Amino acid sequence: MKIRIVLVDDHEVVRQGLRMLLENEVDLDIVGEADSASDAIMQTAQLRPDVVLMDIGLPDMTGIEATREVKRISPETSVIALTIFEDEEYFFKMLDAGANGYVPKRAAPEELITAIHVAYQGDVYLYPSMAKILVKDFLGGGGQKRDKNYLNGLTSREQEVLVLLAEGESNAEIGGTLSISPKTVARHRENIMAKLNLHSRTELVKYAIRKGIIEP
Repeated sequence: MKIRIVLVDDHEVVRQGLRMLLENEVDLDIVGEADSASDAIMQTAQLRPDVVLMDIGLPDMTGIEATREVKRISPETSVIALTIFEDEEYFFKMLDAGANGYVPKRAAPEELITAIHVAYQGDVYLYPSMAKILVKDFLGGGGQKRDKNYLNGLTSREQEVLVLLAEGESNAEIGGTLSISPKTVARHRENIMAKLNLHSRTELVKYAIRKGIIEP
């Protein structure tokens, strides 16, 4: 099954370049292109793509606002920021909006292709320079006392899934480790997020580092 992708960028030459690059991958299928946020939202509603490659600097609204709306309309669609911006402000706003990845336009093609596959699996891909920003931010809150009751309310199985999720394992890998199906892992993941009031894989990792569940 091919990964269905919508390209969002207000520059046609950028979209053409991306299409030429991604069409060489046998498991990727470009199903739509958009030159504005409103068009991206409309195509998401119509096409329900697996992945949206989202520029941040769009003419009608920001890619941040568009990402939030895309995730509202189609929660199962993964969004990857593909942008020239590499500063903390845009980075954290995109993650807060629900993005599954953040890749600078200067990145090597292999980085983008990897990001698409990672996001398609429901995980988060961060370009190395952006990952450093995230870890730095996590550690900035590391002075808090560890709450001994941070796992209260989680079943023993959910606690196991929490640790493996925080360590970066996919649903399929966790299922193999715990001898359960990926769908069961997904249900545990939803329960964990609800109980801990977390909204993304990124927030889960941040939580795990601050609570000492994993080391950064």
